[in-house]
Parts: sequence; C-alpha cells; structure tokens
Amino acid sequence: MSIQMVIELKEKRGVQPILQAVKTYKSRLRAGIERTKRHLSQFEQRYGVDTDYFLREMTAEELKEGDLEYVEWAGEAQLLKGLEAELSELEYARYQLP
Repeated sequence: MSIQMVIELKEKRGVQPILQAVKTYKSRLRAGIERTKRHLSQFEQRYGVDTDYFLREMTAEELKEGDLEYVEWAGEAQLLKGLEAELSELEYARYQLP
C-alpha cells in the first residue's frame, strides 16, 4: 500500500531546496550503510562467520569481549536494517511538479 503526501509551498523556488535536502539525506544514508557494512565485516572476519549466523547461533560467551561485543555486533546489524529500510522508502518516493 502506498501513501501519498502533499507538500504545499509558498513559492515554486522552494521546490529545489526540498529536493536537494532529500538527495543529501539519501547520500548520508548510503554512507551510513557502507560504514555499517564495514563494521559488520570486521566482526565477520574476526570470528569467521557471517552476521546472519552470528544472530541465529552465537551467544555473548562465544565472543572474546563478551556482552559488550555481542551488543555492538547485534546493534550494527539492527542499524543496517534500519538504514536500508529508510533508504528504500526514499528511493521509492516519487514527486510530480505542476
């Protein structure tokens, strides 16, 4: 189900700053996704398992730094899901100018 949103502007020149803000935000989301993937890759290389396996099968006791490292790895995985979902929504967004 899609939702339609209307943004009413006082003048036509207000369109460009809004479009630029969305473009900039999408760029920041992409950078955040890449940074988060690098962090996940470091964990994966350190333990020789991918993040999906880690989330399904591993416990904090299996990690060298215990609870803290478990929370960091799981947190990065959750962050990636959120960033990708947000970017997906913005990539789907369409606009139509009169």
